[in-house]
Amino acid sequence: MLTMKEIRYCLDEMGKMFPNAHCELNHSNPFELLIAVVLSAQCTDALVNKVTKSLFEKYKKPEDYLQVPLEELQSDIRSIGLYRNKAKNIQKLCQILLEKYDGEVPQDRDTLMELPGVGRKTANVVASVAFGIPAIAVDTHVERVSKRLAFCRWKDSVLEVEKTLMKKVPMDEWSITHHRMIFFGRYHCKAQSPDCLQCPLLSICREGRKRTKGIEIKK
Repeated sequence: MLTMKEIRYCLDEMGKMFPNAHCELNHSNPFELLIAVVLSAQCTDALVNKVTKSLFEKYKKPEDYLQVPLEELQSDIRSIGLYRNKAKNIQKLCQILLEKYDGEVPQDRDTLMELPGVGRKTANVVASVAFGIPAIAVDTHVERVSKRLAFCRWKDSVLEVEKTLMKKVPMDEWSITHHRMIFFGRYHCKAQSPDCLQCPLLSICREGRKRTKGIEIKK
């Protein structure tokens, strides 16, 4: 496990590499973000953005999603994985938004998690990006980077990773750290071919040192 000083170094280096890291799901309001994040489960942001470009032109508010047959909505998002279940969840959550929240997206994470198709990661993204509430959403990139760098243990669950990061990262940096770790994992510390030899964190990265057989890079 890294020391707090080493974690600070990692966070600072990621900040230098990706100072403008941000949510890459295209949206113009909290409701569009909620729909986009629901669609992004087990799917790339790039593909979601292709689908939502026309989707958000057709459906502007929760009522719109309920005015079409389920099969039509499924057809509109057919290119996205698990589209049948996602279409069902979208219509169900839209119904709940109208019945309980006057069509508005709630800000509270626990309340968000009561919506169909919305798990902890999705709720954290919406709370953080749409409403500026400090949160760390642990997706596949954040989990991979956290474990490779030994911020946490390999055997830790996603929830344990989140709790560990919340303890080790200052609260006012939770949201930006979430985005920077995603960018770091998506574009640098990739799942199949991480760029270890060009990584400023190689000297303290246990996984990188294994992959490069002990090659050191001076800080």
